Amino acid sequence: MADASSPSLSSSSSSEDSEISDSELDLYEQKYLHMLKTTNPRIKNPDGTLRCPFCAGKKKQGFIYKDLLQHATGIGASSARAPKLRATHLAFARFLQTELSDAAGPSAHLPPPKPPRRSDDDRFAWPWTGILVNVPINEESRMELERRLAGFSPVSMLPLRNVSDQENESSMGSVVVEFSKSWSGLKDAMAFENQMNASRFGKRDWEENGDRKEGFYGWIARGDDYESESRVGEYLRAHTELRTIPDVAKEESRNSGKLVAILSDEIEAKNENLRNLECKYNEIAMARQRVMEDKDKIHQAYNEEMRNMQRIARETARRIFEENVKLRLELDSKRKEVDLRCKQLDKFEAKSDGEKNILEDEKQKTAMENSSLELASMEQKKAEEDVMKLAEDHKKEKEAALAKILQLEKQIDQKQQLELEIEQLKGRLRVMKHLAEEEDLDLQERVDALNQKLEDEKECLENLNGALVSKERESNFELQEARKELITGLDDLLNGRSVIGIKRMGELDEKPFQVACKKRYSADDADTKAAELCSAWQEELKQPSWQPYKIVDVDGVKKEVINEDDEKLKNLWIELGDDVYNAVTTALMEINEYNPSGRYVVPELWSFKDGRKATMMEVIQYIFKQWKSNKRKRH
Repeated sequence: MADASSPSLSSSSSSEDSEISDSELDLYEQKYLHMLKTTNPRIKNPDGTLRCPFCAGKKKQGFIYKDLLQHATGIGASSARAPKLRATHLAFARFLQTELSDAAGPSAHLPPPKPPRRSDDDRFAWPWTGILVNVPINEESRMELERRLAGFSPVSMLPLRNVSDQENESSMGSVVVEFSKSWSGLKDAMAFENQMNASRFGKRDWEENGDRKEGFYGWIARGDDYESESRVGEYLRAHTELRTIPDVAKEESRNSGKLVAILSDEIEAKNENLRNLECKYNEIAMARQRVMEDKDKIHQAYNEEMRNMQRIARETARRIFEENVKLRLELDSKRKEVDLRCKQLDKFEAKSDGEKNILEDEKQKTAMENSSLELASMEQKKAEEDVMKLAEDHKKEKEAALAKILQLEKQIDQKQQLELEIEQLKGRLRVMKHLAEEEDLDLQERVDALNQKLEDEKECLENLNGALVSKERESNFELQEARKELITGLDDLLNGRSVIGIKRMGELDEKPFQVACKKRYSADDADTKAAELCSAWQEELKQPSWQPYKIVDVDGVKKEVINEDDEKLKNLWIELGDDVYNAVTTALMEINEYNPSGRYVVPELWSFKDGRKATMMEVIQYIFKQWKSNKRKRH
């Protein structure tokens, strides 16, 4: 228990150089409460009254317990006070309530909190509403109220200024706190009122304290508040109703009955809709069956017609070929007869001049006939070729038309099949949904069986996927081990001068450093300086704390690239130029790709011709090529 000889805390609390912010109010409240519990603050005066250890310079330092508690609570709740002063008085109020309620003398033994006035106890403002009075209407006060009332789950808070203080931004006013309309909202409102009564800031305390009112007071809005002529009464009459708890219970029961009736009607309507959907589904299924049968008949008739057309075309072509052969034979026989007559006429040519003239006439006639026969033969041959060409074109056109028709039929069949399957699935889904709402046990069992089947298939797929992933990991591990063995065993054979070689990823190229140093230093010092700079930057690359990267969005894909605004890289570019900058950034990207955690150089099989990582096949082919070349050289 504190005594009169204990030191004051005003000096220790005022020794802090900087004021605290509102966000740190709870933290400093706990800090000062701990300070009060661990020290012996001077609270009790020699005459038995009490004093505030944080108001040492005030004239009035003779409080009774109730007044001192109200003093500490009022200053702690006032948003117009400094945050540090509020934190100290909030801590002191909690100290008085927890540590000095029984040990502060007769002034501490106060009667229990008075119950609220019960004049209109059975009538409440509904939705459940709380009232806070003597509240500063400003932003800081609003934040403080939100923090204090967060545990009661309020729906909204509306500040109301007094009519005489409309133009004063920091005036005192009231706050209407609305809770939810449910029973939990009533529970939160009652808990809010009980806490305010327990801390002596209830409605009766507000009416009995007279002019000494510091801090805000609160209670549940009842009938007398609803019928008052204040701003709060006007708001309650405009936005709430007066109801008793039995009235609210009866209305909720009526609403529940209405809801049950509405739900029953909806269930009946859905059942009727379900039956209609089943009928439509059966009609669609029967129509689909008829369409499929008609399609099969049409397809068969079409195939039969195409076979008949092909047969007729083949017979016509065969008959044309036979007639052409017959005509060719007849022309050949006629030609032979003409030749024979020409020979006979030649034998009798010398018999007489008259006969010679006759023979000449006969020759001319025969020549004309022979020419006519030749022309007829050419025309016949041309006609045969045209017929063959027409038959071939007709055949190709029929094949192309047949292929196109078959393709279109296939596409139409696929489209119809997909549409019918989609309609079937939609119908099944609607049927299953409505049947599930009716709690059909048979359908539920089928759904459960289907879900179990899906789960089994999913488990099989997951097992197969796991086996494939495991196999892929083993293959990748074997491939990486093979690459490591090739890198280790072929370090001498595969060098940087070959097409396929070993590149040390993350190692700096010294040539740009040499070129840059030759421009800045003498020929004797250039190589030494280049080696020093290259070695220093190689060590810098190994530092895990240096991460000159940034994430950019490239065509919707997140990609890590070099941060060009990095100070070290900018200074390097300014001092040594583009080539050295490019060499360092290239090494950074290689380290980030091959060894971002260890950040040391990693050997890699490399295709220097293409500037990329070499595959195992390329390395093996190159090794065999080198082996064959060396073998030929030895022979």
